[in-house]
Amino acid sequence: MKSAVIVFPGSNRERDMLTALEKITGTKPVAVWHAETELPKVDLVVLPGGFSYGDYLRTGAIAARAPIMADVKKKAEAGVHIMGVCNGFQMLCEAGLLPGILMRNNHLKFVCRQVKLEVANADTAFTRKYKQGEVWRCPVAHGDGNYFTDADTLARLEGDNRVVFRYAEGTNPNGSLNDIAGIMNERGNVMGLMPHPENEIEALNGGTEGRALFESLLEAVA
Repeated sequence: MKSAVIVFPGSNRERDMLTALEKITGTKPVAVWHAETELPKVDLVVLPGGFSYGDYLRTGAIAARAPIMADVKKKAEAGVHIMGVCNGFQMLCEAGLLPGILMRNNHLKFVCRQVKLEVANADTAFTRKYKQGEVWRCPVAHGDGNYFTDADTLARLEGDNRVVFRYAEGTNPNGSLNDIAGIMNERGNVMGLMPHPENEIEALNGGTEGRALFESLLEAVA
């Protein structure tokens, strides 16, 4: 699987993502600077976590208008798999590739801890190696992870089974509607999630439950 990770000023999880992709896919991913205008030919594009542009205006708002994002949208329209993690999820919402917005955590504090995630839809390119309803541990680190959208959009997300992950067992760290931790687009090739699966791929880091997400993508594009 060929993959690319886009790096923005203020990104701080790109190396973790690059390492996870290389270890699990066996192929070295490409780091692409935000000022580039064209992505290489890849199967997966990842927008990593961090604090792009210092989170000025709104989280992900400036990054969503970076030069490279025009080609990200083209790749998404062509069916390439796109994944945004944490700040990347915020960018996808700001860019209009996913509905809704990520607001300040409801307790107005930055949160950095392990949560439990439930696989709300195991029939996706991102989750096919999980079981429906499976609960696994994953770390979060964000101040703006409170997912919100209007009632009609929320009903469509739920009705179309586009909620991919939920915070489970009372571990919702930010107040997200319906405990939403990750969603996908209508086509199923663009997903955003707040937790960091790239930090849950080695036992030395506390667990390996995040590997199944990357293995799912590897199988999907194969």
